[in-house]
Amino acid sequence: MMGTVLSPGTAAIILFGIFFFCLFWRVPVAFALALACLPILLIEPRLSAMTLAQETFNAYNSFILLAVPFFLLTANLMNVGGITDRLVWLSRSMVGHFPGGLAQINVVLSFFFAGISGSSTADAASQSKIFIEAQRKEGYDDGFSVAITAVSSVLAVIIPPSILMIVWGGILTVSIGALFLAGIVPGLLIGLAQMATVHTYAKLRGYPTYPKATWLELGRSLAVSVPALMTPFIIIGGKIFGWFTATESACIAVLYAGMLSLLVYREMDIKGLYGALLDTGKFAAVALFCVGTASAFGWLLAYYEIPKALLSGVSAWNMGPTATGFFISFVFLVVGCFLDAIPSIIIVGTILDPLAKSVAMDPVHFAIVGIVSLAFGLVTPPYGLCLLISCSIAGMRMIDALKDTCIMLLPMLGVLVLVIVWPDVALFLPKLISPEFLR
Repeated sequence: MMGTVLSPGTAAIILFGIFFFCLFWRVPVAFALALACLPILLIEPRLSAMTLAQETFNAYNSFILLAVPFFLLTANLMNVGGITDRLVWLSRSMVGHFPGGLAQINVVLSFFFAGISGSSTADAASQSKIFIEAQRKEGYDDGFSVAITAVSSVLAVIIPPSILMIVWGGILTVSIGALFLAGIVPGLLIGLAQMATVHTYAKLRGYPTYPKATWLELGRSLAVSVPALMTPFIIIGGKIFGWFTATESACIAVLYAGMLSLLVYREMDIKGLYGALLDTGKFAAVALFCVGTASAFGWLLAYYEIPKALLSGVSAWNMGPTATGFFISFVFLVVGCFLDAIPSIIIVGTILDPLAKSVAMDPVHFAIVGIVSLAFGLVTPPYGLCLLISCSIAGMRMIDALKDTCIMLLPMLGVLVLVIVWPDVALFLPKLISPEFLR
């Protein structure tokens, strides 16, 4: 940028150098991003330390981001209000008789939970508490139990309503309704791939299976779960058909989950409500603080035109849409190992967006490739937040669960390749239901 003291290369070295130095010393990501910005703001005469505060708070001036705490609150209300218990019963009736019944229930419950909460960390925390000890008692290996719990929890960022989709749509101006639709088929394929992996493990290791539920038992479990299962239809349907925005749908989800917990299932008391609100405040504060400091970091990248400088060499490779998709996926896979998904979208997503546009890659397809790729980072070290949560609850080291985790990620990697090579895997439903959302 003309008139700046630092060149784009020097600014990039300072920003990323300080950021990774802070990460090495285990400084929390949000603080590391802020600390990386400060030296440049002090060096550059036209800027000041106040710019950090201004750009951080500018990021919060977003109606869309209000959806984040509301979807987190929905998930917490589910847990304390007995909704999760009903979904466990339904999952057992549906797939408990499959090989590795309890682990199959784990995957199916993650699929249902993903359609309501949008948060993988909330899923990992709640599912770990429910399943890991139960699987131990039934003879499952600890490494397998932790791995399937952590890996299945990433469905929450792929299956709508996903918090990552909301952030992506708000930052890169992509239709959230289209993103919601585009995540359904890839999420379903990943869920089926995980169930097939559990089947293989169960056959090889002789994991137990439950008796097959009768049609009457299946009907009863479905009857008590239907009110809970209506939540994703209300959220996604309302957004797609234009009844309300993503943020309004999150508010309605909270009201609906609260109504089910208080009036229908009647399992939530004042103490439970207080706990749900407290947990939501903690999770939302961490997530939104990352959004703010990442936005300030991204603003400095744009100020020095660093994305343009970084991509100038890549553009010379003359890659087509498919090769560009693999390149984008590779970048997100690597970045996701070190950085939380939300700041990755704000920083890396905005850098790669011009590259995707240069090869006429559909914005929705670009988003799904990025989000699915970032989902891997939730269970891969050194970041691997969902894996860390599951290991912490299980009381075991991450390294002891890595082998099984890597094996379970292979089918998921196959789905990612399919999405890149055949864009209609993601774009089929948006084209079919609401083609006006595309482009």
